[in-house]
Amino acid sequence: MSEPMIAQKAPYEVEVEAGKTYFWCACGHSKTQPFCDGSHRHTHMTPIKFVAEESETVYLCGCKHSESKPFCDGTHAHLDT
Repeated sequence: MSEPMIAQKAPYEVEVEAGKTYFWCACGHSKTQPFCDGSHRHTHMTPIKFVAEESETVYLCGCKHSESKPFCDGTHAHLDT
């Protein structure tokens, strides 16, 4: 597997808490999108760890192709699949 699976062609709107650590699913196979559940074990991909700087609503990438991982940058609007 060289490309991540597109989980959805839209961002995930998520409430994060300041100081809390999150692991964003990079492979697209997690059943707990947009967060990692360990499904990447059989891929070359690993989740992306991030710590919320403040408590707020963030938009995490659902297509897994953002250049601003783990955050959505609108790439999903240009994907063919």
